[in-house]
Amino acid sequence: MRQISAVDIVTAVIHNYSAIGFASSVVRAMGRNWRKQHKLKEGAGSRVERPKRERPPTTNYEELIRENKDFETYYKAQKIVPEEEWDTFISCMKENLPAAFRLTGTKNMARSLLHVMKKTFFEPLSELVPPQLTQDELDAGEEPVKQLKPLCLPWYPDNLAWQLNLTRRDIRRCEAYWQLHQFLISETETGNISRQEAVSMIPPLVLDVHPHHKVLDMCAAPGSKTAQIIEFLHNSEDELSAAIPQGIVVANDADNRRCYMLTHQAKRLQSPAIIITNHDAAFMPNIHHSRKDGSVGPIKFDRILCDVPCSGDGTMRKNFDVWSKWNPVNGANLHGLQLRIARRGLEMLSVGGRLVYSTCSLNPLEDEAIIQRLLIEADGSVQLVDVSDQLPGLKFMPGLEDWTLMNREMEIIKSAEEIPVKNTNLFNKHLFPPSAEMKEKLNLCRCVRILPHHQDTGGFFVAVLEKVKALPGEKVYMEKDEQVDQVQSAKNTQRIKQPPKKKRRQGFREEPYYYFESDEVVWPGIDAFYGIRKEVDAGLFLSRTKQGKKRNIYFTNSLIKDIVDVNQDHIKIINTGVKVLVRSDNKGAPCDFRLAQDGSQVLLPLITQRKINVTKNDLVIMLQNDDMEMPPEIVTLDAKTQEQCTDLCTGAIAFIYKADDVTIELVGWKGNKSVRAYVAKNDRIHYLRLLGADTSKYEKNKFAEQRDLDAKNSSDQNSSVVDESVINNDENEDCIENDS
Repeated sequence: MRQISAVDIVTAVIHNYSAIGFASSVVRAMGRNWRKQHKLKEGAGSRVERPKRERPPTTNYEELIRENKDFETYYKAQKIVPEEEWDTFISCMKENLPAAFRLTGTKNMARSLLHVMKKTFFEPLSELVPPQLTQDELDAGEEPVKQLKPLCLPWYPDNLAWQLNLTRRDIRRCEAYWQLHQFLISETETGNISRQEAVSMIPPLVLDVHPHHKVLDMCAAPGSKTAQIIEFLHNSEDELSAAIPQGIVVANDADNRRCYMLTHQAKRLQSPAIIITNHDAAFMPNIHHSRKDGSVGPIKFDRILCDVPCSGDGTMRKNFDVWSKWNPVNGANLHGLQLRIARRGLEMLSVGGRLVYSTCSLNPLEDEAIIQRLLIEADGSVQLVDVSDQLPGLKFMPGLEDWTLMNREMEIIKSAEEIPVKNTNLFNKHLFPPSAEMKEKLNLCRCVRILPHHQDTGGFFVAVLEKVKALPGEKVYMEKDEQVDQVQSAKNTQRIKQPPKKKRRQGFREEPYYYFESDEVVWPGIDAFYGIRKEVDAGLFLSRTKQGKKRNIYFTNSLIKDIVDVNQDHIKIINTGVKVLVRSDNKGAPCDFRLAQDGSQVLLPLITQRKINVTKNDLVIMLQNDDMEMPPEIVTLDAKTQEQCTDLCTGAIAFIYKADDVTIELVGWKGNKSVRAYVAKNDRIHYLRLLGADTSKYEKNKFAEQRDLDAKNSSDQNSSVVDESVINNDENEDCIENDS
């Protein structure tokens, strides 16, 4: 017998694999042929139509979702509302939530837009007669269009927050409502309006932010509250301080994708004082900075916002799926995560600082139980603050001091000793309400509970904590660079320790940030062309490119620069800096960089050249002309504007218009004989509105278009009738002639 060699084995294996592959291909081919033949039998190339599953006509989405008996049983037991208000409360929870929004930006700009909104859109609504239903709509059971009454939120400063009960059906059927809706969409895209639930505007208000504060938003995405904080940070009467505040906002979120949503939200505000990070808030790493004595140490924040993840049963009026998913242990499941985030926030808070804890949940296990645990662990280092005087006009209930625990089977658990064995991994002694003695010390009644039926809002919870001294075991930095441990002897106090090192989060790796060095090649040309103020440090400008041509140049304040330099290697920075200059390789200009509209609010106060004052009519001419091939000629502008342009060479330029109630600053380009504004379409509409000019070139009115179309069709029909009558007359005349 011949001995089998290794070559024989390999050959056999290859043969078998080839055979298997061939067999597979044959099977696939047979399947294709069968499908082709089957199709031919059904009809030449015809597609087999399968019957669709249709929802039974009696099934109603709202009826299925907006009902949960366990929810009612649970919250009746918690006594979150007086018994006589329960029916009103639960009825309100089942109604749709009105839309709410606030006007953003600088005070002058926001007030000017408010004036336009009231005059152009709100005042006509008072005289509007809603359209009557047609017979077909009446037969279909349609409800009539309701009279719209915009409501100004009384507790928000300067009348800048509003609420509208505007439905999609009303928008489709009423032209005035449709125009108002288009206005809100357009201004939201430009960042001048923020569409935000009314109750979510409250935490930044009670945070009490000032321009010099260092602020941390631990769970920032999608960014509506962060935007509010940034606005307060820039709220200064001084022009330079308003553009470049001393303080900072660190906006953090654990979700990498949501961080980019947050970046988009922040870019519209043109702030050089924000930095976006991507870390788990419960294990937020220390962010270091350079101290006055030259050493490096962790930042202690003046203000911290902990808007933690929650079960969200306060949002049932807009998130209908919560009704079917709700159960009494949802709050207990999230309690640990919420506690860790809030606890880490207190560790990063400075003495004398303020932390705001908030949820969109009504569950005391996510609300008062967390605050109770924090206060007990802090052992007098933290206290609740009464903020009722900061919210005039807001109706709310005080925090609960008693509540009831229930498991998934709706069994009441009265004490820690009665916790069933099956629930020991879910409940613990810290979830139960405080004793009578502890109630007086904790002052949980200082918490703020917002209920939907009081002012037609969502449900919300807010608690404001002030740190009056260092936490037990917290390391305190002294002036002589000493770390003094203030360890309390009590055994039940919170032990402060550094969070464990976590593996770096996977995701897109951001390009590093390169601040300008003293020998930066492009800086002399920029400085000479724009006349940068002498007190402005060139080292505050940065780019994302170290080698090759720099495409965009960004700007931050000095504290953000220090944080980036010290922390870039161990903090995951998603975005920082506002874009102020963009490369524009134009042979006719002495500078390679033009001004960016995205950063005009920041850069224009820093430059002394390339700025001209224009008239209202000049701005309207430039904004209504969007033809890049045929921009407005300089000779069409005001005589004083022409005179200012004469002294300027070709290149980027800033147009400034100042009136009593508003200041508008636009960037653009001056050529040899023409000028143009670099403004996006929605921004053009915004500025034209502020100027009281015509915006019809950029806005379409579908109702007007439909009226024109109907008129045209009617005219065509009339002309066709005339043509037919003429033809008939001609035929009659022919018949008469033939008869004769």
